Amino acid sequence: MADDRERTYGGYVQSIGKEEPERNFMEETAAEVAEPVRRADERDKERADGAGLGWLALALSIIALFIWPILLGAAGIIVGFIARRRGAETLGAWAIGIGVIAILVRLFIMPFYT
Repeated sequence: MADDRERTYGGYVQSIGKEEPERNFMEETAAEVAEPVRRADERDKERADGAGLGWLALALSIIALFIWPILLGAAGIIVGFIARRRGAETLGAWAIGIGVIAILVRLFIMPFYT
């Protein structure tokens, strides 16, 4: 580590203009503490894509409650997982849950009523 004696001039700190006791170490930590730079336009675009897929997945799962539960329920679950990865966590989770319920109702409850 470099010696900072040329900055202090024997106790007088040039940058603040007053006497100050010399510290044992002087290091810059901004690079370790600073948050990485993120571009807002890319983040908003990704969220918009996830929201659209989330609504699509939710619609597929709700329709699966009434017609083609295995096919549309599985499609709702798959699109729900994709939506969750793109930023629409809540919509994706609801779509996955409703899709699973639609499939379980078709496989375990509907056979007793047909």
